Amino acid sequence: MERIIIDGESLGLDDFIKVARYNAKVELSQEAKGKINKARELVEKMVAQSKVVYGITTGFGKFSDVVISCKETVELQKNLIISHSCGVGNPLDEEIVRGIMLLRANALAKGYSGIRLSTVETLLEMLNKGVHPIIPEKGSLGASGDLAPLAHMVLVMIGEGEAIYNGNRLSGREAMAQAGIQTISLTSKEGLALINGTQVMTSIGALTVYDGIRLSKTADIAAALSVEALNGITDAFDERIHRVRGHMGQINAANNLLKLLQNSSMTSRQGELRVQDPYSLRCTPQIHGASKDALEFIKSKVEIEMNAATDNPLIFVEEEDVISGGNFHGQPMALPFDYLAIALAEIANISERRLERLVNPALSNDLPAFLTSKGGVNSGFMIVQYSAASLVSENKVLAHPASVDSIPSSANQEDHVSMGTIAARKAREILGNATKVVAMEILGACQGIDLRGRTTLGLGTDVAYSMVRERISKLCEDRIMNIDINIVEELIKDKSFVDRVEERVQGLF
Repeated sequence: MERIIIDGESLGLDDFIKVARYNAKVELSQEAKGKINKARELVEKMVAQSKVVYGITTGFGKFSDVVISCKETVELQKNLIISHSCGVGNPLDEEIVRGIMLLRANALAKGYSGIRLSTVETLLEMLNKGVHPIIPEKGSLGASGDLAPLAHMVLVMIGEGEAIYNGNRLSGREAMAQAGIQTISLTSKEGLALINGTQVMTSIGALTVYDGIRLSKTADIAAALSVEALNGITDAFDERIHRVRGHMGQINAANNLLKLLQNSSMTSRQGELRVQDPYSLRCTPQIHGASKDALEFIKSKVEIEMNAATDNPLIFVEEEDVISGGNFHGQPMALPFDYLAIALAEIANISERRLERLVNPALSNDLPAFLTSKGGVNSGFMIVQYSAASLVSENKVLAHPASVDSIPSSANQEDHVSMGTIAARKAREILGNATKVVAMEILGACQGIDLRGRTTLGLGTDVAYSMVRERISKLCEDRIMNIDINIVEELIKDKSFVDRVEERVQGLF
């Protein structure tokens, strides 16, 4: 199995996915081990000298003025983890938890945290052996990082809490024992080093932006199928139009549509059937492209944060200095994740509008009402669009930015918080809704193509249409449509759907 070497500097989104989703093994670089050890030596020197340093020889938050003796250090660190384990709600998905563990280890690998090497190696051993802590999804303000959820991760390291191991939910101690991993006792600075950071929001957001990029390609495929079902005009995708505006996402979206529709006999040119199409077809490159540009921006911010030192205080070995700052604050991620929510919601918005054109006989260029040839007795796709409309309306509520809110905590010591983890979770919820809406459009477009009288499809749309029809037949009589919708949704989530289309058209943007 592939191994990913982490050094705190070079983790990218693709390698993150390999670990979080596909269980690649992880190890520290030799350079990272050296940096971790040097920072730890400085922490131990300060403890031995009884220096007053936040988080090392003091309490936390409002208790930063309380000096802690050496003999109380171990108790302080354990109490920090236990007291901060206040998460509530459903457990985060396993791939999110794996991402959290990877990102926390990568941040510690930078050598600014003062943690022991053996503690980081315990976290990586858990990751590599599949001991996945139960981390409740709610309870983070996104500053001082993701304190509550990260505390649940650390509980298992000290033999507390719960974890999933080999598909079984066990006590943390039992999961560690079955995996053959020694539990640890945290010492000075280690508890704070493990829970002070943005790794929960970043893991959720990283998975969401990765899936969002793939969904944006899928949405181009869906739009191309709808263009064929509606005999859409391809002149609007001419590269010259998009080059003179200059937005790369728009240029790429138009290019994708032309690739997908190449050789299609079901499209039209301006003036053949009508002069121009409505915005939901004609402006697809502009709308999809804006989301593509947003996704690329968000990806760039995520990859910065993946390799960031985000705990507090930070240890600067060369200067023998320890500085208390605020790198744990989630605002640099909160705003991009709110942007992510909006970008994904817009993919769903235009997809639902194209679906409406397919089912509405006043808009569908002579397709039968609700995509059924036996209307009246059959409702066809009537309620498919109804369901899609429900999802995009839900997305409008979820797309309200979390980052514009703040509430003071820790007796007003933490008087501005990011809500970045809420922003990431909302974006992931919107991603799920948007995927369902695009699935509905694909299903409706394939039905429209059949009702129109399928002739020659485009290079890319032919592959997509065939993959759908391998699983779902044309709708002739009413049937339980959520079964069909779920099948197409799972098809979209399967990496091979976009991959097979890309093989035919030599790649999508």
